[in-house]
Amino acid sequence: MAQGPNNNDAFLDSAMQFMQAGQNITQQFMEFMGKSGSQESATPPPAVDPQALNALQKSFMDQQMSLWQAMLAKQQGQEQDFKVAPEPGDRRFSAPEWRESPIYDYTHQAYLLNTKFLKEMVELMPSADDKEKNRLRFMARQVADAMAPSNFAATNPEFIKLALETKGQSITDGINNLVKDFEKGRISMTDESVFEVGKNIATTEGAVVYENEQMQLIQYTPLTPKVGTRPLVVVPPCINKFYVMDLQPENSLIRFMVEQGNTVFLVSWRNPKEEQGNLTWEDYLEHGPIAALHVAKEICKVKQVNALGFCVGGTILTSALAVLKGRGEDIVSSLTLLTTLLDFSDTGEIGLFIDEKGLAARESTIGKGGLLPASDLQNTFSMLRANDLVWNYVTSNYLKGQKPQAFDLLYWNSDSTNLPGPFACWYMRNLYLENSLRVPGRLQMCGQPIDLGTLKMPVYLLATREDHIVPWQSAYESTRILGGDVRFVLGASGHIAGVINPASKNKRSYWVNEDVKNESAAWLTAAEEKKGSWWNDWSAWLKPLAGELRAPRKLGNTKYKPIEPAPGRYVRERAV
Repeated sequence: MAQGPNNNDAFLDSAMQFMQAGQNITQQFMEFMGKSGSQESATPPPAVDPQALNALQKSFMDQQMSLWQAMLAKQQGQEQDFKVAPEPGDRRFSAPEWRESPIYDYTHQAYLLNTKFLKEMVELMPSADDKEKNRLRFMARQVADAMAPSNFAATNPEFIKLALETKGQSITDGINNLVKDFEKGRISMTDESVFEVGKNIATTEGAVVYENEQMQLIQYTPLTPKVGTRPLVVVPPCINKFYVMDLQPENSLIRFMVEQGNTVFLVSWRNPKEEQGNLTWEDYLEHGPIAALHVAKEICKVKQVNALGFCVGGTILTSALAVLKGRGEDIVSSLTLLTTLLDFSDTGEIGLFIDEKGLAARESTIGKGGLLPASDLQNTFSMLRANDLVWNYVTSNYLKGQKPQAFDLLYWNSDSTNLPGPFACWYMRNLYLENSLRVPGRLQMCGQPIDLGTLKMPVYLLATREDHIVPWQSAYESTRILGGDVRFVLGASGHIAGVINPASKNKRSYWVNEDVKNESAAWLTAAEEKKGSWWNDWSAWLKPLAGELRAPRKLGNTKYKPIEPAPGRYVRERAV
């Protein structure tokens, strides 16, 4: 049985506190809206509909009263006729300790009611546009997540029970975990001592065959008796390490590509230090995909290669191809884009962090040189899923004193990268803020006007249905921008798990529909769901584009000799 207050006086006091907390939410949000309106303009924000607000407050108080009465009935041994259930997937209150004590049972249900009230009140708040409304929704979720009773020792019965069972050792362990994480400057999500890049993750065999200041180009060792004549050049995102595509052999997308008979080259971006702080978007195009495509073409002695980009790597790759097209170079036979934005009309919650005022401040500090620190990027992405990537570990690591389990994906998630300030500021302004990439001729890169419609090669587009970084509907808009025949596939799950869905395990599902003329909602309505991984679908699409089969060649050539074994030294550099 969880320990904690059980008498009626304590129960009554707790109930009154939570009901008062719900009422205070109204006043605090009204004050916030008044302050934000006065800061942005002299015009006060429109008033909330008083009738709707009164109805919401009455409903909230009625539900709190029903919960209170249900808890009193439970104390008297009667069956509860009113319960507040967490949203699907919310595991914070799944332990039996939250229901064994009436106080904790009431505490967590009252919190859920307060959270529901907060979200409903946000919907009543007037706002200038959808972005402002989404900011309010995001902020409300952050407040609600942070104030959960599971996050605090005094209101978490699991903490109390474990402390009693271990005679205080869990508290000592939690404090030690907190001190260690404070020294590291981040929350530990996994047992980092278990993993080593090149030893038990990023182990697909190959060699670095080219390098410059910004990237190393890895060529992987063939795993089939014959390979297609056209190699596949992979451009991963530069905002984190490439080995999310090459974690363990059983879930490595890179190894799968090689096993399908492709000669695979991969760009391994450098983790920039201060000396790379002046690098620009154009530097990344020229010395990233453009250099990689030319080297792969020379090594394999072909006129055209296939190319694949993941996330921002796909945006960089597509921009580079438009530059090459402007130069009269048509060296890519097919293009694959995984969870990539070309149209930035709807950028999900990431876009909430980018506005004119904040970006101008960034530009004034690092726009001409300097670094956007890895910690800023990691914190931003973590707050998008705060319950899973922040508060979950606060509870387990610090309150319960537990050691995080070993998980390769979370090790990768903690291995963050910096970004050069000029690159980051240009990217945020021209793409996220002004959405200029999709407009033919609006941007110039490397001296060339950019028109993505001139790219006529066949394209495979993958989006994922629960992606909170690249909303799938936004990824679908690329079908209107690119000039070639497009196959659009929608995978299950999110930004990473939806992409890293091994064919060998054949989990989840994906949706296909050859007709991409309709809007995204109509496309999905008519789409056919197929069980298993999208990897096999993509491999079948790429196979006829890989060229004739031939015996594999040695890694590199006389001009581009192997420099060091894969995964190379660039990927081992950690942010400082």
